[in-house]
Amino acid sequence: MPEHQSGPAVIRLHDMDNVVVATRPIVAGEAIGEVSALSAIPSGHKIAVRTIPQGEVVLKYGQVIGRASRDIAPGEHVHLQNLAMLDSAVSHEFAADGRPTPLLPESERRSFKGYLRPSGLVGTRNYVGIITSVNCSATVARAVADYFKINGFGNYANVDGVVALTHGTGCAIPTNTEGYAYLRRTLNGYARNPNFAAILMIGLGCETNQISHLVKAFELEEGPLLRTMTIQRMGGTRKTIEEAVSIIQELLPEIDAVKRTEQPLSGLKVALQCGGSDGYSGITANPALGYAADLVVKSGGTAVLSETPEIYGAEHLLTRRAATPAIAEKLMTRIDWWRDYTAKNGAELNNNPSHGNKEGGLTTILEKSLGAVAKGGSMPLMEVYEYAEPITEPGFVFMDTPGYDPVAVTGQVAGGCNLVVFTTGRGSVSGFKPAPCIKVATNNEMYEHMSEDMDINCGGIVDGSDSIQLAGERIFERIIAVASGERTLSEGYNYGDLEFVPWQIGAVT
Repeated sequence: MPEHQSGPAVIRLHDMDNVVVATRPIVAGEAIGEVSALSAIPSGHKIAVRTIPQGEVVLKYGQVIGRASRDIAPGEHVHLQNLAMLDSAVSHEFAADGRPTPLLPESERRSFKGYLRPSGLVGTRNYVGIITSVNCSATVARAVADYFKINGFGNYANVDGVVALTHGTGCAIPTNTEGYAYLRRTLNGYARNPNFAAILMIGLGCETNQISHLVKAFELEEGPLLRTMTIQRMGGTRKTIEEAVSIIQELLPEIDAVKRTEQPLSGLKVALQCGGSDGYSGITANPALGYAADLVVKSGGTAVLSETPEIYGAEHLLTRRAATPAIAEKLMTRIDWWRDYTAKNGAELNNNPSHGNKEGGLTTILEKSLGAVAKGGSMPLMEVYEYAEPITEPGFVFMDTPGYDPVAVTGQVAGGCNLVVFTTGRGSVSGFKPAPCIKVATNNEMYEHMSEDMDINCGGIVDGSDSIQLAGERIFERIIAVASGERTLSEGYNYGDLEFVPWQIGAVT
């Protein structure tokens, strides 16, 4: 838990820091320890506690978050006007803290009630998925899903819904590119995700991304629970919709007959996410989620961190925890790929956070990354995966994804994640079918204002009424409850149909 300094007005996160974080709005002239605020300071923003000469590094969490772009006086607001980004120049000690994952004894490990699939994977939900091979079949797929939204499932109460996984690509894309490989890997991963009881693939018929090639390449087995069709073969949109509805209705009794059973936590793969972050994210919700992630891992489960651009500047904290130097090298290979990728596209990996992040008090990507890595807890890093690769190694792992939340979560779910925990300080509201999404608020004000969308509040960590440990235990218990069937708030509103966003990279031809 962070150390309070000078009462409740500010938090100092590390003895080496030359800034503190405001826990509430501070008025000009207000005393903050031995200094006074030189101007009004918004909640969650940084304040200098000593003179920081131009060119000197600014420290938060005991780590460098940038360099003073001009002299900064004690009591001054530290933000975009006086704090500049600098290239990450951290030193690495590969696998210095590497060790086997410390598992609890079998008798102490937790379990949950999930759907055991024939593949041996365990689902937390029981959906029917409609996978589209190309954007040209998106309208038909949505019409099929809408039919069941409107008409329901009759007496089949154990069916969670029909999800149309539509996207904006699948044709006019070279087949020898990373973008094409990522799309096919993503579609394959969703077809295998255990939160789907059955899959119906719908294509147009003439697209580059042929369903028959996808099924053959990934050794998917067509049968009662995996059906395929194309609009051109069926004779048009109306006939395709009618046949698709008929197929799903035929499958409902078998899907509904599947029941939850007690399963070990090794069947749980949790996607760790944050978005719409603020100055409290790395102080409250993210470390609390990290504590919960450690509890998942200790019981044999898997916790999956992602968003490579948002660990930039903090990657040394992960390479140090890698179980082997080879795993650390894998992570650095992905960082190097991103440097090249952003350079090719006229961008920089050391970009500033988004508009909302800045308003919330985050100034540089280094600052955001240090807070974002806290979601990963303290367990050894056991593996690094490329986008949408199947996640097979238990424990704490990393997946290479963009920082854009829908694309990142799509990769994690394609990898096998069956539940998402999403921290937010500004108020992100997405759902991510077929994976239930637990929203965790970083501060009291936003939680109270958006309580209809936030499942858990970690704002009490700031004022001392809560702690990282207690909040982390609450998140862990909610993970188990939601994995066992308890609905999240976003599920209660039936959100999450539009967050399937495969990573599109490369040329469109």
